[in-house]
Amino acid sequence: MRQFALAVLVSAVTAAVYGPMALLWWRRARVRSRTLRLVAAVELEPYHAAQLRHEATEAAAAELVLAGHLRIDDEGAAFLTEQGRDPARAPAHPLPAALLEAVRRHDPEPVSIGWIDCCDDDYHQRLNEYRSARETLLPRLPRMPDGQGNMFLTCFACVGIALVMLFWLLAGALLVTGRPQGLREWVLTVVAALGLAALLLAEKAGRVVRQRTECGDPLGDLVRSEPHPAFAALDDEQRMLVLGSIGDRHTWRGVDTVVHEESEEDDGEDDEWLDDKVWWEDAYEYRASDEDESDPEKRPSSG
Repeated sequence: MRQFALAVLVSAVTAAVYGPMALLWWRRARVRSRTLRLVAAVELEPYHAAQLRHEATEAAAAELVLAGHLRIDDEGAAFLTEQGRDPARAPAHPLPAALLEAVRRHDPEPVSIGWIDCCDDDYHQRLNEYRSARETLLPRLPRMPDGQGNMFLTCFACVGIALVMLFWLLAGALLVTGRPQGLREWVLTVVAALGLAALLLAEKAGRVVRQRTECGDPLGDLVRSEPHPAFAALDDEQRMLVLGSIGDRHTWRGVDTVVHEESEEDDGEDDEWLDDKVWWEDAYEYRASDEDESDPEKRPSSG
């Protein structure tokens, strides 16, 4: 009788533990399949993929360099070519066109692409408009169920784990101390032992469920699958010049360059210091003359 009750209880608890786990496997497999289908149907524009990688400015600068609108020197300063100054010539895509307009606003002063990407408000506005327009075309991916962030489920899981561990200890003690007699009781004992072994492996089974149904970041993998065609078409020297100009956000500021008048302030401070010095020297000489007049020994003798 003990073996029968023990086998039934262990089987029921094992089913209670593995039932939600099987349901989680089914839900996660459906979400994974739907996510992969949605991502497979996405057709990303090269500039949209570059924008999702935060490389839209690099791609736009690469296209302007290849088209002959822009020239970048070894110090990272970007200059317009004669073709780039022609208002009738502009790229068809809005991102390189916005970058070209930004460089034209600074012409003829040298400006780095990094300074435009960091501080040019008009360029940022055009970039945000493009980003907003393209984000509406992306599918809304379903959220993978994992139970994280739900405090109730977390507390319930902790209580359930504690109860299962307590049950496992009691059932193991009853199983070890029991003395099965006959084939039927031995079969029930084996069933109970297998159930306890399955409960012991429940945590590992849960990890396997999550690993086998994890879809990762398919949209990110699609975005990172290949670089922008214009950036890939650059040779090594051109690529280094573009990256150097994008990395420079302080040296070349175009018409935004601020000339600090520190030299004039320093000159004013120096003049003030010289005035103070002259005043102290005059005061010292005046004090010394007073002391000479008051000291009779230092007065020149008459006759």
